[in-house]
Amino acid sequence: MADISILDLVRVTQATDARGALDNARDLARHAEGWGFRRFWVAEHHNMPGIASAATALVVQHVAAGTERIRVGAGGIMLPNHAPLVIAEQFGTLARLFPGRIDLGLGRAPGTDQLTLRALRRTPQAADQFPQDVLELQAYFAPAEPGQRIQAVPAAGTEVPLWILGSSTYGAMLAAELGLPYAFASHFAPDQLLNALDIYRARFKPSEQLAKSYAIVGVNIVAAENDAEARRLHTTQQMSFADLFRGARGLAKPPIDDIEAYWSPEEKRQAMHMLARSIVGSVATVRKGMRALLDETHADELIIVSDVFDHGARLRSYALIAEAAAGL
Repeated sequence: MADISILDLVRVTQATDARGALDNARDLARHAEGWGFRRFWVAEHHNMPGIASAATALVVQHVAAGTERIRVGAGGIMLPNHAPLVIAEQFGTLARLFPGRIDLGLGRAPGTDQLTLRALRRTPQAADQFPQDVLELQAYFAPAEPGQRIQAVPAAGTEVPLWILGSSTYGAMLAAELGLPYAFASHFAPDQLLNALDIYRARFKPSEQLAKSYAIVGVNIVAAENDAEARRLHTTQQMSFADLFRGARGLAKPPIDDIEAYWSPEEKRQAMHMLARSIVGSVATVRKGMRALLDETHADELIIVSDVFDHGARLRSYALIAEAAAGL
């Protein structure tokens, strides 16, 4: 079976509130560990009514407390929004509560708009310190040195594994230089995928955390009993992207029969470009698409977004994805 994981958006839909979204994420993770998924990540987004994972460490705790084996983590924390000490304290605490199960993916983007960035009391220039902040954070997770004046209690010695996330070659170069695993966000930014992976593997330097390169590729997959139904379910995500271009950050919408009636030609062009690597269809179609993606990228792992409106249909989608992966 190919290694597969889940990136969950903790979607608030027109049928659920934020509590429902959080509980649905936990329920999905509980099912996913039985289906063989390796890890379950949630991402930091701010000022987006349709995404309930802004307090990312708390969502990780909620999911981890409802599961037993699956790795749970952030995919990712947008580090320029935070002091590394605070993130170390949060994820060090998680590592003490759930030893051997916590991942910490780190991104350089703000995960929000410039107005919200100011509300977070951060400046756009904070992103320039990203490499230094990663190293500082890594040091807090290491065993405390004698006489160390500042410690992230209780993080010292937890050795929480760090990941670099990216949608360009910048993250690939940094992950390679630091000898960290790398996850590429091709589920919404596919353009630089192959170039970034090539750079990462060519420049990778072994580290204490990682002896050889390890790359995760993000991909949207929607699976159903047949191709037509999967395409209908996929319209929820297509509408979300169209709404994003309209500046409308609303709740996830139920699927529709005719997406062409929803978006303009320009919205379609933009959305289809960002969703270009999506795999949508039956088990056979999904298996074929996953095999092609793995053959093309040589990814060590796929992390999957299945942005389906109804929770039951989303569970079914991931179950079918696991079935497809089992045949690879």
